[in-house]
Amino acid sequence: MAIQNLPQNKSKNKYIGAFGEKVIADFLQSRGVSIVERNWRVKEGEIDIVAQLPNGIFAFVEVKTRSSLAFGHPLESISNDKAHRLQRLALAWLATHRAFGAEFQIDCAAVLIANDGQHTIEYRANIL
Repeated sequence: MAIQNLPQNKSKNKYIGAFGEKVIADFLQSRGVSIVERNWRVKEGEIDIVAQLPNGIFAFVEVKTRSSLAFGHPLESISNDKAHRLQRLALAWLATHRAFGAEFQIDCAAVLIANDGQHTIEYRANIL
């Protein structure tokens, strides 16, 4: 479905977010990356995608999806504070999954969706 046909409300935002996360999960899998978990939540926040790279390193991926640049590029919404919160969440995930001490990285991905449904991906690995 094209973006312009969706209603202007929270369900549109949910749809756009879920679409972006699926696009990035597919993008990673096409590069030999295993998706370990999606939308892991604790009181402090959420990790969009937990992945394991072919070399065994865990990648904790924050996905930002937008249907326009009216509010800036999607990656601009990831501040230093947000990146450090992602790091704390990654450590919490590792601890709760008995993988504390494993190598990991924090990655960010942007998905920009055009009105016709076409999209572009920008992926930044190891931002911290």
